Amino acid sequence: MMKLLLLFLLTGMAAGAQKNLTIAQATSGQYREFAPKNIIAPQWRKDTRSLTYLDDTYSKLLLRSEETNWTEVVLVTKDELTAALKSKFPADTFALPYFPHAYAWKDKNTLQFEAAGTKNSYVVFFDVDKKNIRNALTISPEATQQTLSPNASYIAWLNKNNIVITPSEGPGISVTHDNDNGIVNGSDYVHRQEFGINKGIWWSPDSNRLLYYRKDETMVSDYPLIQWGERIAQNKAIKYPMAGMKSEEVTLVVFNIATKSKITLKTGEPKEQYLTCVTWSPDGKSVFTGVLNREQNHLKMNQYDAATGNFIKTLFEEKATTYVEPLHDLTFVPGNGSQFLYRSEKDGFEQLYLYKTDGKLQKKLGYRDVVVTDFLGFDADAKNAFYIGTANKGLDRQLYRVELKSGKTETLTTVSGTHNVLINSDCTLVYDAFSSTTTPNDITIIDLKNKKTTSLIKAENPYTGKTMLPKMELFTIPAADGKTLLNSRIIYPADFDPTKKYPVLVYVYGGPHAQLVTNSWLGGASLFDYYMAQQGYVVFTLDNRGSDSRGRDFEHVIHRQLGANEMADQMKGIEYLKKQTFVDTSRIGVYGWSFGGFMAVSLMVNHPETFKVGVAGGPVIDWKYYEIMYGERYMDMPEENPHGYASTALPSQANKLQGRLLIIHGAQDPVVVQQHSMEFIQACIAAGKQVDYFLYPTHAHNVRGRDRIHLNQKIADYFDTYLKK
Repeated sequence: MMKLLLLFLLTGMAAGAQKNLTIAQATSGQYREFAPKNIIAPQWRKDTRSLTYLDDTYSKLLLRSEETNWTEVVLVTKDELTAALKSKFPADTFALPYFPHAYAWKDKNTLQFEAAGTKNSYVVFFDVDKKNIRNALTISPEATQQTLSPNASYIAWLNKNNIVITPSEGPGISVTHDNDNGIVNGSDYVHRQEFGINKGIWWSPDSNRLLYYRKDETMVSDYPLIQWGERIAQNKAIKYPMAGMKSEEVTLVVFNIATKSKITLKTGEPKEQYLTCVTWSPDGKSVFTGVLNREQNHLKMNQYDAATGNFIKTLFEEKATTYVEPLHDLTFVPGNGSQFLYRSEKDGFEQLYLYKTDGKLQKKLGYRDVVVTDFLGFDADAKNAFYIGTANKGLDRQLYRVELKSGKTETLTTVSGTHNVLINSDCTLVYDAFSSTTTPNDITIIDLKNKKTTSLIKAENPYTGKTMLPKMELFTIPAADGKTLLNSRIIYPADFDPTKKYPVLVYVYGGPHAQLVTNSWLGGASLFDYYMAQQGYVVFTLDNRGSDSRGRDFEHVIHRQLGANEMADQMKGIEYLKKQTFVDTSRIGVYGWSFGGFMAVSLMVNHPETFKVGVAGGPVIDWKYYEIMYGERYMDMPEENPHGYASTALPSQANKLQGRLLIIHGAQDPVVVQQHSMEFIQACIAAGKQVDYFLYPTHAHNVRGRDRIHLNQKIADYFDTYLKK
């Protein structure tokens, strides 16, 4: 009897351990409770063969080095940093909650990090050997977009829409004094951060001058965002240039610290153009800038005199019948101020090109159909360059090395999957964090000279003993063109029985710069997808033509007709699903957000016979309401492409809606403004069509934080109510 009781208890415990995910776990557990074992904030110590990272409590900086056979030692603690700060700034008070996550190595003995006291904020340079502060710069606690000069003597930062420079010694310098909020200086929010723009300030190599964006958006229409927190709701207007309307005017200005003088680069007319790929020459005498026309089909890579602002020459031009999309600054070859790398997809795949500053192409460094995703640097003598690129039809990420002189390329990682790589200063050691659909996280150190590998972490499946994840598979489906293979993913319901019929949930994005299916842990899916499979759904995702990591021609089929080829490919996925014996073809639903919301509504109204239920979050409803930089790239101006805009406008198709549709929007959305969903709701009313609508009053384009649990519960409940039964 006791044996039977014990067996019952053990069985019950095991069964209890294999519970389905909760909605909270499905929302954040992927990054917390179920995150595979990992190394936190890894960094190669500059000019050494040693690696640093944080401990699990975020209170210590740990070190492993080749010298000690990669054994772990404590290098610096949070308490040591706090003591040094108190000693350096006795008039301020510090209570570091954890070791700074965003630390960096200035040199092999100096850590750079930011620390906030009760009075000021500081950019700190800490000597890890002496455990003291070598230098520190004081900035306002309200400072944003701090940018340190190369010699660490100055830090430039933004005070709202103006630039301030704080020196290591002496008074601060106010670079700009614009009181009109429509004049924005030094911000990375220029051209709405398209074209790879992620900064608005660039220090010259000698740290004596500051180059910055000056954005004039006074002529751009104001767009209201209603704030609901006050008793009388307030309007917080933003500048939002819609497709075909007046755009912002941007210039580049050079500020000389010694003379306090400014010059503006003479980038010419028309004023409505895009300034991209902003790069100082190594000698600081020139600035290189990609000047892209508003039509986004003609790029000129120009050189300007940094002292006068005068145009010097156009190095090369890039044109396209669709669009040119520059995304990266120039990368000069170390020790050679006349050679640089430029990234372009002009020959079909985004790859590296070696140019001289006279504009002559020295070598195309592309390799097969590899798309460069991350440039990592050069080896000690700048003979080779290293980068992460795609493989396996975009599913994998591998490490590549290319010899600049010959263009010979070698794949340095070979196991199929996703390799996230950090490379040391001289590119001889690689930190490789690898995952695949069967590997949660394997972290190794690879010596590129002798090919020796040292294992640091081999993570176990974090779900074992906690929950049983449903089966997932990656496979390919022919696209609507009959020749391209599309990467697809299916997650089967829990306790899958092929003799049963299951409802289907199609999760879709479909637009450029996004890839949903990858050879990585969980296959690129969110844990919410697995949660829905545990609830009894077949969860299906397909990366249609138009999505990322497959090259120029794969993406550019969307030009001037957003949604058309994307939908055609998604319907090929539906054809596949309908052939499966376990799919209930009368119960197919679709869910997507942003461009995916546009796709979800488009599929619902264009294929009402197929989709019974849809959920569309933050959906683009009519591309004429979307902003210029993104919208005109893919659709041209409304007056240039009236048929394209009309055929993709969803309000005119609301009368075709048959199934249940829930639209969700953030009331503070500055990306896909709420007017989109309002237009569709009004069209449904006019057509006599019922549609469900839910608004998150305080959220922008995405619902973040704890409220995302509410969002996911709402989505799950909607499908359970109208699709599952």
